[in-house]
Amino acid sequence: METKVTNASSLKVGGFVIFDGKACKITSVEISKTGKHGHAKARVTAVCLTDDAKIVKILPGHDKMEVPIIEKEMAQVLSITGSKANVMDMKTYETFDLAIPDDMKDDVKEGEQVSYWMILGQRVMRSNK
Repeated sequence: METKVTNASSLKVGGFVIFDGKACKITSVEISKTGKHGHAKARVTAVCLTDDAKIVKILPGHDKMEVPIIEKEMAQVLSITGSKANVMDMKTYETFDLAIPDDMKDDVKEGEQVSYWMILGQRVMRSNK
């Protein structure tokens, strides 16, 4: 599991964070002002990259957060069976199966290249757009 650590107050929209053991893309960050005796609070809204679940967390701005290191790779589609595609990595020539996301079902065809992300040891097919 490749991650790095950052403060909650330094998270940015469009970045990534790990909530509840899931890699998520940040959709909004709101930072409140510090109180008389307290710390600034960060309200972070994120969408899970694997199952599109929305997660909202409110936490102190000085809390340490894990940020996933995402590797983006290309693969060629060898065959399609139902909602799975058997692909070959373009660098290592390793073959493996990837689940085809619902929004990409019409775009994935045999012989074409697709991009996939390595997220926390899991491979996820993503759109090239």
